[in-house]
Amino acid sequence: MPYVFSNGIRLAYERTGPGQPVLMIMGSGASGTVWTMHQAPALKRAGYDAVTFDNRGIPPSDAPPGMYSLADLVADTVGLITTLDLGPCHLVGTSMGATIATEIAAVRPDLVTSCVLIAMRGRSDAVRRALSGAERVLADSGIALPPAYDAPTSVVQMFSPATLNDDTAAAVWLDVFEMATRRRAAANGQAGVDLVSDRRAVLRSITAPCRVISFADDLVCPPHLCAEVAEIIPNCDFVPVARCGHLGYLERPEEVNEAIIEFLDKN
Repeated sequence: MPYVFSNGIRLAYERTGPGQPVLMIMGSGASGTVWTMHQAPALKRAGYDAVTFDNRGIPPSDAPPGMYSLADLVADTVGLITTLDLGPCHLVGTSMGATIATEIAAVRPDLVTSCVLIAMRGRSDAVRRALSGAERVLADSGIALPPAYDAPTSVVQMFSPATLNDDTAAAVWLDVFEMATRRRAAANGQAGVDLVSDRRAVLRSITAPCRVISFADDLVCPPHLCAEVAEIIPNCDFVPVARCGHLGYLERPEEVNEAIIEFLDKN
C-alpha cells in the first residue's frame, strides 16, 4: 500500500486508476477500505479515480498518541490532496468524513470541485450530544469494551430494522463488527474530534455544489438534521434513502452509488 506524508504523519492511501479524482473520506473509527466494498468499484466503472485513505488513528496510517482534533484531520486531508496533486477534486465523505469535507470546502475552495455529504449533521440535538459525550468519556477512561459486547451494541446503532430483523444479514454484520472491534483500538484518538459544535456558519460559506444523502433509519445523523444541512448550504440538494441506518452505503449500496455518480456527472 502506498503512503503519503501529510501534516507530519504518514497516511496510507489507494487509487483505482485514471479519471477525474474523487477523494473518499471515511467516518469515525473505520478504515478507508470500507469504501472498496461498493463505492470505489462503482466510481471506477463510471470513469472516476476513487482515492481512499485511512484517517490518522486507523492503521496502517499513523496513530499518534493522544486525542485528535477536527483541525488535525482537515490538515491531514488537505496535505494529502496537495501532495498527490488531486485538486480541485470531488469530495465524498460520510459522517465525520463529511464534516471534514465541508471544512475543506470552506477554507480551501480551490481544492474542491463538489461535495457529496453522506449522513452528516451541522449541529447536534440532545440525544446526539449525549452519545458523543458518552464516547468521549469511554475513550478518556481507557476502558476497552469486550468485542462481544461492543459489536452488537454498535450494530444496533448503525443499521436499520430491515437489516437487524434479517437473521442472516445481522449475523454477518455481527461477525464483521466483532473482528473490526478487535483491530480498532488505535482509533480512540478520534474520540477527541468535535462533532457536536454548531457548524451552520461554516456551511453557509460553502460555494461548491453539494449533495446531502441521508438514511431514513439513521440514529446517529437523523434525516431531519441531514435535511437541515442541505437547506443551509447555498448550492445543495438532498437525497433520502429508505430502509437503512447510519451505514446506508453498505445496506443500500446501489441506491447510494447511483446518487453519488449522478451528482458527480453533473458537476
